[in-house]
Amino acid sequence: MIEARHLRVLRAVAATGSFSAAARELGCTQPAVSQQMKALESSAGTPLLVRTGRETRLTQAGEALVRHASGILAGLTAAEEEVAAIAGLRAGRVRLVSFPSGSSALVPTALAALRAEHPGTRVSLVEAEPPRSVEMLREGDCDVALAFRYAGGPRPPVGGGADDWTDLVVRPLLTDRLVGLVPEGHRFADAGSVGIAELAEESWIAGCPRCRRQLVQVCEAAGFVPRIDFATDDYPAVVGLVGAGLGVAVLPELAVESVRPRGARTVAVQPAVEREVVALTLPDLAQVPAVAATLDRLAAAATATRT
Repeated sequence: MIEARHLRVLRAVAATGSFSAAARELGCTQPAVSQQMKALESSAGTPLLVRTGRETRLTQAGEALVRHASGILAGLTAAEEEVAAIAGLRAGRVRLVSFPSGSSALVPTALAALRAEHPGTRVSLVEAEPPRSVEMLREGDCDVALAFRYAGGPRPPVGGGADDWTDLVVRPLLTDRLVGLVPEGHRFADAGSVGIAELAEESWIAGCPRCRRQLVQVCEAAGFVPRIDFATDDYPAVVGLVGAGLGVAVLPELAVESVRPRGARTVAVQPAVEREVVALTLPDLAQVPAVAATLDRLAAAATATRT
């Protein structure tokens, strides 16, 4: 019989490429990893790994088992949590991953409400931008992922990557519009809105890699290539650079709401650019009470930001 602990070890070996690296990731010894792999191969009745010198690679059977491992482990987690809820333990665990502006604008309100309603539920939080956050969800490294994708862009085919969410449970949260950020005293500082083409000669400050790509696409559609002099994943740094008069930027409203824009003004940007902000989980995990409650609280927090 294949055991879940053996699947976790196999997945770690496949991800890291060696027994020693897998042992470090799992917090155990290399002999323990080797022993569990031998036990798993015995249960499977066929070799799962090929060792050549320092290299460890999967056999065809090993590749098949790794493909199924994340779904199996997610299903087991869902089963354990649901059984615990049915048994009345009033406990649960949710591993949440969020992009930074979601972490500052949505997560605190949601988790405060969740703790007040379900004090026995433990929630952990790590930050990652999509597509990495979506990959973490599919790999079984989190239970709920806050993610976004830009509206109006081409949708990938099924199986086409992190923006294809057809295999996931999607909880829409809000539509987040990009706004322009200019220094105080800028010629557009008091404008109600500005066409992005009017900023073609400006020095630009870009945000996260995905937002950066979106900025370039929007500018190219308006007929120019932005001169990006500064790029940083830190939204307060973007605002600070704009406030110091070093350039202009476009940021999601969620990011601006979480930062005090000293020395900078926000203006509407035309054409409007919006991103869809959602909470994602796996179908099995959506049935877990703690996960469902987390999705509900995130949706309520999103509604509160727009009222």
